Amino acid sequence: MRLLVALTAVLVFAGVAGATAPPVKNVPAGPSSSIVTQKGQLVSVALPHRTGKSWRIARPFDAKVVREVGEADVGSNVVVVFRAAGRGKTKIVYALTRGEASTATASATYSITVR
Repeated sequence: MRLLVALTAVLVFAGVAGATAPPVKNVPAGPSSSIVTQKGQLVSVALPHRTGKSWRIARPFDAKVVREVGEADVGSNVVVVFRAAGRGKTKIVYALTRGEASTATASATYSITVR
């Protein structure tokens, strides 16, 4: 049973790792938030659902500082959870796009500091 669960997890992550969307080139200015946390803590961000559109990470962020550990639809929001992996600073920029379009209609930026 454990082997089956482990194999399923590997296949799921392998499929996700191979799927890439084109980069978002045009990101309008949007709200920004600053978060300060400690290594090992969880940090979550809530992004409002928009019919026909989806939130995408628009810029690379430092995975040595935070790592995404989960995502769920909660009420009228998409909640994304990160674990503070190590000391440092990084920015997570989300862009709201229709499908895999390269132009965003909205954005949200989270500046995260892990101490």
